[in-house]
Amino acid sequence: MFKKSFLKELAKKEKVSLPFLEKQLQSKKAVIPLNKQNQLSKPTVIGEGFKVKINTNIGTSSEKPKVSEEMKKLDTAIKYGSDAVMDLSIGKNPSILRKKIVEKSAIPLGTVPIYEAAVKAEKKEGTFEKMSFDCIWETLKKQAKEGVDFFTIHSGILKKSIKYLKNNKRTGGIVSRGGAILARWMFVNGEENPVYTNFDKILDLAKKYNISMSLGDALRPGAIADSTDNLQISELHVLGELVKKCWKKGVQVMVEGPGHIPINEIEMNIKLQKKICHGAPFYVLGPLPTDIAAGYDHITSAIGGTVAAYHGADFLCVVTPAEHLRHPDINDIRDGVVASKIAAHSVDLLRFKDEWDKDKKISGYRAQRKWQKTFPLTLDQNKAKDYHKEIKPSDDICTMCGKFCSLKIIDKCDLLK
Repeated sequence: MFKKSFLKELAKKEKVSLPFLEKQLQSKKAVIPLNKQNQLSKPTVIGEGFKVKINTNIGTSSEKPKVSEEMKKLDTAIKYGSDAVMDLSIGKNPSILRKKIVEKSAIPLGTVPIYEAAVKAEKKEGTFEKMSFDCIWETLKKQAKEGVDFFTIHSGILKKSIKYLKNNKRTGGIVSRGGAILARWMFVNGEENPVYTNFDKILDLAKKYNISMSLGDALRPGAIADSTDNLQISELHVLGELVKKCWKKGVQVMVEGPGHIPINEIEMNIKLQKKICHGAPFYVLGPLPTDIAAGYDHITSAIGGTVAAYHGADFLCVVTPAEHLRHPDINDIRDGVVASKIAAHSVDLLRFKDEWDKDKKISGYRAQRKWQKTFPLTLDQNKAKDYHKEIKPSDDICTMCGKFCSLKIIDKCDLLK
């Protein structure tokens, strides 16, 4: 699937041996999202035994259609360390941004094809409820040819799920956009989920272009009160069966997960997913361990993401401060990416010496008040510099402690010399 020379370079980047990388790929515990037509300068491997990766969502909306703004967000996401990006555009022409990202991006690109298909159907038929599988299929083929590296496909939500939801009201309902589109389509048309009934055909396309599948969790809990409910778990069992179908077809696959989950249920959710989905890499959307932090959900997500990654989640989706409130701007993207990088690094430093050494090095410079050497080692050196700029270059203190700087005081102790 991948050339030896490519894998050798990727193993070196990941700080693992080539045999280990090959073993994890063969055992299906890791994926490398990479369309066969692409030659990314920053490819990535996602899975067990590798550094925790993060993904950033960008994309136009009907309210915020400017492609130029989304391209700036792409630059920001890459600058602050995102390992992948997803284009979730639902503007009038959702393909425009995707094509630009493929041309420019150095990192893997993912999409949710049902979005573009729904936009097309809305434009042509007046409603996405009349969307046909032919429309979905043409969208999939188009995106594959253009170079998309991984697809999120919501194949786990079924007609029986809609009946269950109707009889067992959820506090948060369905918060997945793709899940809601398909739920409404099934409700109106009385037919089974078209990306479930045509899953084998989709896999043939994925195999042809070496596109990785990301099995979307359409029924993830969107409220703490709905966490780990029967609807979520029933979908997870469907996804577990679809994982085996992917492997049988020779298609790389990862599984998306919750969602809003209280902190005491995160470990159990990770272990349950790994068990039901046969060890496939786990891509978590958060998780968010509280519902009350509107405006600060990047922090909520970093807390949940750290716990999830520690217990085995492989891929964290960036959540911005704008979550649940508005379309994120560039500053939201920056803050969200940095928060997710903190979560990932907090776990990576326990597993990889080079990550541990970063903390040790910056701590040494701080102890010596060598501020200019600390900045390049921080996740957001511009912000660190801005906070510190009140101090004269000649001073080796900060304005918090001033002359009572603990580090300067302890320097004078013979005990430490």
